[in-house]
Amino acid sequence: MADSSIAVVRQHARVLEEEGAASRLLDAIDERVSIVLIGEATHGTHDFYRLRADLTRLLIERRGFTIVAAEADWPDAYRANRWVRVQGDDDTAEAALGDFTRFPRWMWRNREVVRFLRWLRGYNADRALAERIGFYGLDLYSLHRSIACVIEYLDKLDPVAARAARERYACFDIFGEDPQAYGYAASARLGRSCEDAVVEQLLALQQRALDYARRDGWLAADDYFVAEQNARVVQDAEAYYRAMFRGGAASWNLRDRHMMATLEALREHGRRSARADRAVVWAHNSHLGDARATALGTGGELNLGQLVRERQGTASCLIGMTTHTGTVTAARAWDAPAELKDVRPSLAGSYERLFHETGIPSFMLRLSEASLRRALSVPPRLERAIGVIYRPDSERASHYFLANLPDQFDVVVHLDETRALEPLERSSRHDVDLPDTYPTGV
Repeated sequence: MADSSIAVVRQHARVLEEEGAASRLLDAIDERVSIVLIGEATHGTHDFYRLRADLTRLLIERRGFTIVAAEADWPDAYRANRWVRVQGDDDTAEAALGDFTRFPRWMWRNREVVRFLRWLRGYNADRALAERIGFYGLDLYSLHRSIACVIEYLDKLDPVAARAARERYACFDIFGEDPQAYGYAASARLGRSCEDAVVEQLLALQQRALDYARRDGWLAADDYFVAEQNARVVQDAEAYYRAMFRGGAASWNLRDRHMMATLEALREHGRRSARADRAVVWAHNSHLGDARATALGTGGELNLGQLVRERQGTASCLIGMTTHTGTVTAARAWDAPAELKDVRPSLAGSYERLFHETGIPSFMLRLSEASLRRALSVPPRLERAIGVIYRPDSERASHYFLANLPDQFDVVVHLDETRALEPLERSSRHDVDLPDTYPTGV
């Protein structure tokens, strides 16, 4: 059975040479697709980041994509967005990534992201502001930073509304800078919930939307959109941190639903500003492969890939990436410094081991091929996921889950031996926001 599966994979594999790999991958994406989700099997592999960035460049240049949305916090990524759109006060890409202070810093403060942002700024330089490509964050961990952004926005436009916002958000003050302390107290009913306050603030902002957004044409509308998204982050982050202590799939599902809502808001904003709404998304395979085809879905978890497929159907393309061995940038524990770690050879019974046994160093598979689907679907196999934590000693329990790859992705890329991502620094973090994805960090 294993030998026949290897033969089928070899038959359908499209070899990826280092030069031209992104172009060949682009050819596998239907031109009618308006959302491309590009996953990664780890948060610390140079080869994944490089190929993802190169494919995104081609999607922008050849297919008219205008939105790059990443598994990153909204206000942190928006500083980088201002730089690539030739705005803001930062002089360099490294400086524009300066708000990425929460663990794991290397996930976005690394050489490959710098390389892509430099290219994107150059691409935008000669375009009208409204036509420039954006780089945005989809995540919701920035509770306190997003609060500060909402208040800063209102301080400039409406001091009375800013005072009201401070009063509403003051609900969090007794918990300091640790949103987990708030979440625990609220879920255990040890303190007052801030749920009503954050909802009231978002509604108050929306009620003044027309007034705020029309003060200075397109720029004012864009600034309002950013402020509204920060208020949404606060609302969803408040719910997320309360859900963390209830167990089950609630907090994971809330996070990925927030990502989906943010992606839809970005596309709608693009349509309103007369730009195209085609979007490319960067995140871990665990977020972008359809959860219904994995053990995670069996446990009640949904994800962004599933939500996009349900709403967009064939207008979406889900791309996963895998590797057999090599090195990876990861930490041994939460908040620990980044380390260059060896990736153990993949386990027997995994997709990664099957792909390794083909003997092809780098290839892609279009998973719609009928014979390939049969060979890869029965039985389901293990699939590896390395987040920001890598624990080789407990790898089977910590980093593998069962999946049906043909139902999980539309295209899979296998790079047999990969090398670690190069961080700008190896420090861990600055603040205390700790996500639900501890300890795996995906």
